[in-house]
Amino acid sequence: MRTRSLLALAGTATALAVAAPASADGGAVLTTGSAGGTAVATGDTLTAPLAAGTSATLYSSATGTSGVTCTNSQFTATVTGNPTAPGTATESVTGHTFDPSSCTSNVIGVLGVSSITVDNLPYAATIASDGTLTVLPASGSTIQTTVKLRTLLGSITCVYQAAALTGKADNTDNSISFSNQQFTKTSGSSLCFSSGYFTAKYAPVTDGGTPVYVN
Repeated sequence: MRTRSLLALAGTATALAVAAPASADGGAVLTTGSAGGTAVATGDTLTAPLAAGTSATLYSSATGTSGVTCTNSQFTATVTGNPTAPGTATESVTGHTFDPSSCTSNVIGVLGVSSITVDNLPYAATIASDGTLTVLPASGSTIQTTVKLRTLLGSITCVYQAAALTGKADNTDNSISFSNQQFTKTSGSSLCFSSGYFTAKYAPVTDGGTPVYVN
């Protein structure tokens, strides 16, 4: 199953900050308004929905199309550090949600999606000046997404975990993208895939409604 978010699937967590790099020596890594613009303040909250016209997916394989698809997901993160560029900004991913009413599944025997929950928040995120985004769990924890499905045999719960997630920020549309991030099933019935591959694009990333850029 593929959940584009979950995060935090997964969870979309997870997750986070912003855009394809623009060289701006002397300015901050994260800025608002434009590349090299006003520095994002520590403590500011960044948010982003799924990019218009896209879905978050959690599929059974990196090349397959069988799994879960959601059209409504959002992440929230707090900036914890924003040094001078080039450098690496840090964030705390505090929210990664999926609206189950927007989620469908094409898995044989599955009637619908009850919920998708990104667990073990907050996650730590780093955003480098080259646009590389890394999401990590707290020490001793794991990135985890719980998917509850309605099936012909009743309700089932599928739990998926990952050690880390890697994404890419792009200034062109102030987006963050995750592609085929692999999760491993840690519990669930035979209707739950043994692996889940998460793909999603979140845009625009904003700070109080103003687009955020990576420098």
